[in-house]
Amino acid sequence: QVQLVESGGGLVQAGGSLRLSCAASARSFIYYMGWFRQAPGKEREFVAAISWRGGTTNYGDSVKGRFTITRDTAKKTGYLQMNSLRPEHPAVYYCAAGLHITTVPTRYDYWGQGAQVTVSS
Repeated sequence: QVQLVESGGGLVQAGGSLRLSCAASARSFIYYMGWFRQAPGKEREFVAAISWRGGTTNYGDSVKGRFTITRDTAKKTGYLQMNSLRPEHPAVYYCAAGLHITTVPTRYDYWGQGAQVTVSS
């Protein structure tokens, strides 16, 4: 069983930055970690994913060049650095863990509780 605890959400002005963290509680954590976001009334959208062992990354088209996903294997924590944030609708950002690096949310087995991110214009 894996539990994921997120932190780092909040309110930021357009053009600013935030870093989200996702700490995994498990004896050993060898999964793929993904980040998704969901705005009210919309489907969950893929943001980024990383392979825990090799660090291979994948990004959604809307965040390429602005967001960076990393991980600290010793701390069993993943990070999502978000730069040049845009005044989009409020969204909840979720981290997830699964056995495949994929953009499909249903293929992830474990989910964090979500972190609210709001970007003001």
